[in-house]
Amino acid sequence: MMLSDFDGLLRAALQQAEPQRLLFVFVRAELPESPSSDQHARHAAGEGGTLAPVLCVDKAPREIASFAALAAESTATGMAWDLVFVAALEGRAGVAPSSDEAAQPLRLMVNAINDGQVSRFAAFDRAGEPVQFY
Repeated sequence: MMLSDFDGLLRAALQQAEPQRLLFVFVRAELPESPSSDQHARHAAGEGGTLAPVLCVDKAPREIASFAALAAESTATGMAWDLVFVAALEGRAGVAPSSDEAAQPLRLMVNAINDGQVSRFAAFDRAGEPVQFY
């Protein structure tokens, strides 16, 4: 399924046969330690760098009105971010996963992002537009 924006992902999560819990990891693009001049230039152009998780949260899809609402809530934390990665946990027998059940998968998601393994997550920029990594 190709997503055109975050709100499309939200609609898809609400339409699943089993209730979902969405996992969010907000990241900031930073320069690596001892960056080269090329890395400086790419970072200044909004490309390259390392992704540093700065905020993570889990929510039921019904708790999110829109990407704008999620972005406003994250801005209220005072943490600057450039991208948000999203994954979903599927419930069982009509029961959505709880926040407690989401804690370990959220930690694993942060670890995967720290290791550069981001292709399995949906990613969105600050405008809610999908981002693809090559």
